[in-house]
Amino acid sequence: MAGDAKRQIEQLRKELRRHDYLYYVLNQPEIGDQKYDRLFAELKALEKANPRFITPDSPTQRVSGQPLEGFASVRHAVPMLSMDNTYNAEELRAFDERVRRQLGSQDYDYVVELKIDGLAISLRYERGVLVTAATRGDGEVGDDVTANVRTIKAVPLVLFGDGNIPDVLEVRGEVYMPTRSFVELNKARAEAGEAVFANPRNAAAGSLKLLDARVTASRNLSFLAYSVGELSEPLAENHYQSLQRFKELGLPINPNIKRAKDIDEVINICLSWSGKQKTLSYQIDGMVIKINRFEQRDILGATGRAPRWCISYKFPAEQAETVVESIDVQVGKSGILTPVANLTPVQ
Repeated sequence: MAGDAKRQIEQLRKELRRHDYLYYVLNQPEIGDQKYDRLFAELKALEKANPRFITPDSPTQRVSGQPLEGFASVRHAVPMLSMDNTYNAEELRAFDERVRRQLGSQDYDYVVELKIDGLAISLRYERGVLVTAATRGDGEVGDDVTANVRTIKAVPLVLFGDGNIPDVLEVRGEVYMPTRSFVELNKARAEAGEAVFANPRNAAAGSLKLLDARVTASRNLSFLAYSVGELSEPLAENHYQSLQRFKELGLPINPNIKRAKDIDEVINICLSWSGKQKTLSYQIDGMVIKINRFEQRDILGATGRAPRWCISYKFPAEQAETVVESIDVQVGKSGILTPVANLTPVQ
């Protein structure tokens, strides 16, 4: 009887993980939310009746029952550096010229990705199981937010697929709040008389730093993977291939990823996205351009704060018209008069 229960539990876990993979990675769900919830409830009931078979990587164990007292620190095995920014095609061409000069060759290509407006995170998998999730922090040391990241259904607790998984695999990516979740959260907070969040990025960052993972679970955060950190063995020959490997392992990546053979193609891809941000279900604030081949990245290296093999292209800041309602004149300590305009608030 115990053996039957264990087999049922293992089969349900396998089925739920497969449906998570279909939904979050392939965007090809086979069942609706109600059927998924019934499978989840069935697993939860079986585990409750057979608690000795509960394991930390079960889909039912995403949410911790007890709030944390604080966040431990995590030192990144591979630093999480920032990126330099560009704002126009001329600056992108200048970046490309620096790459060409340092490589001493024109034989290189790029990968262009959307720059998700969220919070950078590093997920550490050991033998295919999620063991740690840490924020970027200062690039060298971040906060251990594993309990909160485990509540994000787009983050697999166990990597998908059999074999061929490095013993140590650090996955870097972005935790973000979809626009719909952001609107619903702010509506609920406003109705409760609580302060609303200014934007989805602040909401995502605030949700990851909560001490009670049960509250984080209610915020409907999501995740997209975009690079590797520490590896016990190579995952792929280049960046584009590593992203495809992520998908095979059950890690969601952004579907709007393009390879570009040269800087002209990079610029065309970036310009094609200008003004299209509102067509997405999440916020972006630009594009990320990366050298594709890892050995060329090693040649380019990094400055003290940013890699020389990648750069971000930032979209122009949003603008809105407003009305000057009145002008006050303030008197400084030295008697200097400073006019101050009072404006009608706009987003």
